[in-house]
Amino acid sequence: MTKSFEYADREIGSKEVSYAVSNVVIGLGILTLPASIVVATNSSDGWVSILLGGLIAIGFAWMLTRLAVRFPKQSYRDIAASLTNRPTANVLTLSFAFYTFLYVSYEVRGVSSISKLYLFDRTPVEAICFVFLLVLVYGVSGPSISLLRLNLLFFPIILLILTAVLALSAGDFDYERLKPFFVTPFPKLLIAAKETAFSFLGFEILLFYNLFVNRPKKLGKAVFIGMLMPTLVYLLVFLFVVGVFSTEVVANTLFPLAELAKQVEVPGGFFERFESVFFAVWVMSLYCTAVMAFDVTLIALQSVFPKASRMSLIFLLTPFVFLVAMQPTNLQEIRLFSEWISYLGIIVAWVFPAFLLIAAKARRVKPDA
Repeated sequence: MTKSFEYADREIGSKEVSYAVSNVVIGLGILTLPASIVVATNSSDGWVSILLGGLIAIGFAWMLTRLAVRFPKQSYRDIAASLTNRPTANVLTLSFAFYTFLYVSYEVRGVSSISKLYLFDRTPVEAICFVFLLVLVYGVSGPSISLLRLNLLFFPIILLILTAVLALSAGDFDYERLKPFFVTPFPKLLIAAKETAFSFLGFEILLFYNLFVNRPKKLGKAVFIGMLMPTLVYLLVFLFVVGVFSTEVVANTLFPLAELAKQVEVPGGFFERFESVFFAVWVMSLYCTAVMAFDVTLIALQSVFPKASRMSLIFLLTPFVFLVAMQPTNLQEIRLFSEWISYLGIIVAWVFPAFLLIAAKARRVKPDA
């Protein structure tokens, strides 16, 4: 059947997968990662921890991809049911839905807190949270395929503004601030790698968007590229903020990348407040991250409760997302909230699917079976 126009079908290719994985991973974590890594390591050695965290995440992404390739066009619940039984599959899927629900709540609260800090200092955080949540509801009210293709539009813009921030800060970069090298004990680097866990969460959405992948055999390469981009971006941003501010300043800064954007001066004075442009664009990234996590929550719930309509679930969940997002009272509690979500995400979205892959191998389930 000939398509009437490009992207008229309800399937995604390798490019959409790579962009979606990169965009969902590069979210709120990039703003806080440099500070948490610098605190946990000595000098600029945190780049080793980021690299270790990236390699571990890529390893799990490879396992999840191998699992998805064995069950093309099937949801996570169907995959789990094929390898275990229906009750176990329902529990695993509902656990995943609970994790992504908390993930959405955290993203909503994070966006609201940062927006109040840098953009809307006189607006109550509850109001910012409510408005952002309404935009999320509008996004998930449409089909999932539209959200995935939104990444094709937003991600190049996000990379462009990030490149601009780094390039315009290059004049303040001092190589000497990165010294001395390799002064952190290896066990400490491993512990610091734990701090990167939340920053690399997100690629597990492929277990649910596997339904839309038109070429499962190319999924592995697409996910690898999708994970490689955030790893390189994290490394580059970390080295840049340390090279510009020094480790002492980064350790005492809540959002080092935001501060880097704040001090950028565009030649010719074309933009007096470049950070406003940076945040406006970065909200696109945070929106994509949150809306895809919300969408995965709905897909997971509908796979367990097929009679529930999408809109009913949206109206049921939205008030709870708002209430959970408002529970942390300060930035310290928001950070603690993210840590607990990280632990839950690693168990539910990384370890459990890895066990399913082992079960698939034990049962000799072949790709494209």
